[in-house]
Amino acid sequence: MQKATTSISTAKQRNRADAGTAQKVKRTYLGRLPENDPLHGYLQQEMQPQITGVSASSTYRVFRLNGSNDVYQYEDRNTGTRLIGKFFLSSRKKDAEKAASHLTKEFDSLCMMRDFGLTGYPHHVAKPLGRNYSMNALLVTEDCEGELLSDVILEAIQSGDHCKLYQKLTALAYFLSVFHNRSAINEGVEFNQECDYMDSLIERLIGIKAIDGVKANELYWLRDQWRRQPRMWEDQKVVVHGDATPDNFVFGEALSVMAFDLERTRHADRVFDTGRIAGELKHFFLRATADPNAADRLIGHFLWEYACHFPNRDSAFQSIRGRTPFYMGITLLRIARNTWVEPEHRYRLIAEAVKCLRRY
Repeated sequence: MQKATTSISTAKQRNRADAGTAQKVKRTYLGRLPENDPLHGYLQQEMQPQITGVSASSTYRVFRLNGSNDVYQYEDRNTGTRLIGKFFLSSRKKDAEKAASHLTKEFDSLCMMRDFGLTGYPHHVAKPLGRNYSMNALLVTEDCEGELLSDVILEAIQSGDHCKLYQKLTALAYFLSVFHNRSAINEGVEFNQECDYMDSLIERLIGIKAIDGVKANELYWLRDQWRRQPRMWEDQKVVVHGDATPDNFVFGEALSVMAFDLERTRHADRVFDTGRIAGELKHFFLRATADPNAADRLIGHFLWEYACHFPNRDSAFQSIRGRTPFYMGITLLRIARNTWVEPEHRYRLIAEAVKCLRRY
C-alpha cells in the first residue's frame, strides 16, 4: 500500500512550529489525515479506543516530530487524543526485512520494560498500542507529553541558570538506575562488543576524512588499552536503552521521566547509557561555549546521583566513574561522524574523545 504519511491532504500542507504549552516536543504541522486513508481507520478503530474508548468520528491533524521523517503525531481534533506513529520502512529505510525486525524489537522492548514496572509516576516507558507490518512497519504508541532533555539543556546554556538542569539530571539518574537494576542478569559484561562498536565509528570517521591513518591508529591503540582493563569486564549485564540521547527522554513534574525509542535496547554495561548522557552533555556545552570543561560539574552530579541508588554509593561511584571516560569518548566519536556537525566542532569532538580515551 502507499505510505500512509504521504497521503496527507497536500492542499493543507504547510510547515509551522507548534508552540503548545503542555507539549514542548518540537513538531511541524503537515495537514489532516484523509478519512479514506487506511491509517485513519486503523487509528480510529483499533488504536484510539485503547485510550479514550470508541470514537464515532475522528479528524486527525498530523505533525512531524523533532525533524524526523519517520515519527509522526496524530491528534484527534474532536477529543484531543494524541497518538505517536513510527514508520520503520520509509524512503530512507528501504529494507523491508530489517524494518520488520526493528519493529518487532522495539515493540517487545517497550513491553519488556513496562513489565519490569516502568509505568506511571515517576518512571514511565511509553505504552505500545499496536504494530502493523503492512503499513510500512508501523509502531503506534501513546503520546508522552513533557519537556525534552535537549530543551532543558539548551535553556540552561542560554540562561546561564543550571538549577533546573541539575534537578532533571537527578530525575534521569533515578530513572536509569531503575531501568538498569530491574533488568540486571547474572552474566558478566562482554566488553568486546563495545570495542567492535568503536571500530565502526573509527571506520566511519576515516570514510568522511575526519581523521587520518595516524589518528586512527592511535584510537585503535587506545581501544586495546581499555580492553585490557579488568574494570571494563567486572559488572553484570543490564538492559541498556541503547540510544540514551537528550531527544529520547521527556520530563514531567518533579521526578517524572518518560522514555521511548527502545529500538536499540540490548544487554550491555550500564555505563553505556550513563556514559552517553555524559558525552552528550559535554557535546552540548562544548558546542555552545568552546569550553571542554563547561559540563564537568553537571556530569559529576549526574553520575553521583546515579550511584546513590546502590547499597554502597561511594564504591558504585568509583566503579562507574572509572568506566565513564571510554563511553564518553565513543559518544563524542559517534556525534562527530554525523554530517550535520560543523567541521570545526567535529575536530573539537574528536580531540575531546581522544582526551577521554587516554584516561584508561
